[in-house]
Amino acid sequence: MPYIKSLSALGLCLLVSTTAQQAFAGDKKDDKKKKTEKAQVVDTLITPIPNNRWMFANNVTKAIRAIDAKDGSVDKVVFMEDPIKSKVLTQTFLVDAPLLLIKIENSKATHANKIRYERALADRLNSFRNYTAGDPDVIYYKKLMKNFEDLMQADIDGRVMEFVRQQPNIYSLENIDVVENGVEAKAYLFEKIGVENPEMMIKKLGEFAKESYADPIVAAAAKVVPSTIMSYAAPTSKYTNVIRRNPDKLVQTIVKIVDQSKKPFKVLPFLNQINDGSKTIAQIDETARNDDAYFKSLVELKISGKAWSEVAIDDEISYRALKYVRTVNELHEKADAVRFKSVEGFDPNEYYFMLLGGQTNEIYTSSYLGIFKRMISKMGTTSGYELLEKVRMSHFRTFIRMAAGYNTLGQFLATMTEPQKTTLMRSFVANLEHGGRRDLADAVDVADAFGSLTNEELMTFLKSEVKSNYERVYSDKSIPDDNREKGVIVYGLLGTIFNNSADANQLQQSVSEIPPINYVDYNSLVDKDGKVIQQVFFYGDEDGKISYQSFLTSFRSKTWKIDESNPQWVTISSLVGKPTVIYANRPLPEPKDEEAQNKLFEYLDANEIRPTVVIHRGHSYHLDGSLKNLTPNVKIVMLGSCGGFHNLASVLDKSPDANIISTKQVGSYKINEPIIREMNEPILKGENVDWVAMWKNLNTNFATKPAGDRDLFSDYIPPNKNLGAIFIKAYRKMELSKES
Repeated sequence: MPYIKSLSALGLCLLVSTTAQQAFAGDKKDDKKKKTEKAQVVDTLITPIPNNRWMFANNVTKAIRAIDAKDGSVDKVVFMEDPIKSKVLTQTFLVDAPLLLIKIENSKATHANKIRYERALADRLNSFRNYTAGDPDVIYYKKLMKNFEDLMQADIDGRVMEFVRQQPNIYSLENIDVVENGVEAKAYLFEKIGVENPEMMIKKLGEFAKESYADPIVAAAAKVVPSTIMSYAAPTSKYTNVIRRNPDKLVQTIVKIVDQSKKPFKVLPFLNQINDGSKTIAQIDETARNDDAYFKSLVELKISGKAWSEVAIDDEISYRALKYVRTVNELHEKADAVRFKSVEGFDPNEYYFMLLGGQTNEIYTSSYLGIFKRMISKMGTTSGYELLEKVRMSHFRTFIRMAAGYNTLGQFLATMTEPQKTTLMRSFVANLEHGGRRDLADAVDVADAFGSLTNEELMTFLKSEVKSNYERVYSDKSIPDDNREKGVIVYGLLGTIFNNSADANQLQQSVSEIPPINYVDYNSLVDKDGKVIQQVFFYGDEDGKISYQSFLTSFRSKTWKIDESNPQWVTISSLVGKPTVIYANRPLPEPKDEEAQNKLFEYLDANEIRPTVVIHRGHSYHLDGSLKNLTPNVKIVMLGSCGGFHNLASVLDKSPDANIISTKQVGSYKINEPIIREMNEPILKGENVDWVAMWKNLNTNFATKPAGDRDLFSDYIPPNKNLGAIFIKAYRKMELSKES
């Protein structure tokens, strides 16, 4: 099928929702419809609701009305800033839910069962009504309510077990209270989901700890999240008996580690080796006493492929690697012989994982380059491709994204033969349809890497590979339907972004279904009182204190008034131009810095003050504190560092329309202050914040600065160039369009 060079987001949505879905539908044989009793009238009650059931039906009606009023207006619309989300939620809760109540009343169910259905329905509706943790997962609620109706019908028809065997998912489990005498169905779901998704189900252990099916769930969880089982096995845990009674060998090995090890969580990565007898707890305890030896042993375990969990060993290696990165960062003003002393004596595999450990963007450019240089030197005649094979291609897309970002990808590829280069970069783009609908980390790495490339030949090759993969997922009917749909969106969107990324206006037009990427409308920043509210987060380490003083100094002028009367935060108000208020917590010593932030949160919430600009001034390990209270109101987020997919997704989960300013490394006050100053100029004038014009001015400004400052600024990414964030926004918009 022909590839569309500049495939618009809307065109892609239509493709997914029509052509592709028709193709998927054509692959399936029509199932025979089961004869079930259905209400003859779906929008009208056949008979009035009796008095002895009226209260339960009225609770459903009240919940629906409360959902309608949740946005402050009773207008038969669930208002969301995203019109597609609004449409889906309005249909789900204000159209389908009332019809579902009528369906309950018109059904052949007994009086007692109708009460149970209505109680459960009111509970689901109130669950959404009371949801306040950021932007709701619209697709989750739509599927939950559809499952409710289908499971209820299965209960009416007496085929509950048949239904849960066909739909053994979280939606069926959440709705199990619909079922009359649902003990068997609940047990089936707990065990089935518990074995298939033990990481989720083990968190619900308290709900089934006394049941016989707790044992297989605990055994399954031991293979995936043994750290949780280890915590539960502790003598002081309320679940200790549930864990210690379990006959599974792996569970008992975890119990043995808890009882015998001096540092059980350091021993845990070697669970398989202790379980099969190839290592002892005492041996691992001894190795763990030396940080270098322990890191080397972790990498050796990782590349052996014998770790009990890829995710867990990755987390442990990343944690240990980050310690080396931070040490090198802290010595950035020292001579290389001193600065890099802590990372001498490692092999290329270990350097590779050190670099990945810095992918949270805590690594300084110079730290990255120093470690990368040592890796290349130790590789000798080994090619980069052979190195990646030795490390089992672990997170190779992230490594390539980092190499592209730090301009070392060309040097890395130069160690390879032409066939190796082609194979690697082809693999880089391939198979992005794998995983669940929100497993986008690999695709975001691809988008971010492309945004850093300057090699035209490589860029052309990647565009061609995206095209080939788009055609592959579209035409290959052996790919599961969900993955085909995901693949069509992912590759179509990457093709759109890649083909238009060189021109800001062209890229804007190609993803026109998402909010503007080249600017932020001033009116979207203003609150109900006509003010632009900004919140800045500082932390109590030395860097935070220096940044805070620099920040305050930049506002000591006739344009601003600084109120320092509060012991926990300062308030900066504009004296000229449009009203703008900035709240910044003081960088008090830990943990008082967090307490100050929480008090500021409480003050803002109590006074219904809603920031639309949020600025993080701290290391990436502080980022969760800055992002935890983001709301859909926030339109600009300035991160001291980016941290890849995880942090971008965390921001966009809560503030889906946020424009994100990030940097490839740790932020610097020398760069942050000019950016904030430049951003506030149009705000004070009541004008849109134009990223293209703003970055042009900043480039001119930094052209006259010292080389170090110019290098730091070059690592900052404006929202219109943040291809990873643009990809996530557009992907989610397309996914919603398909659902609606």
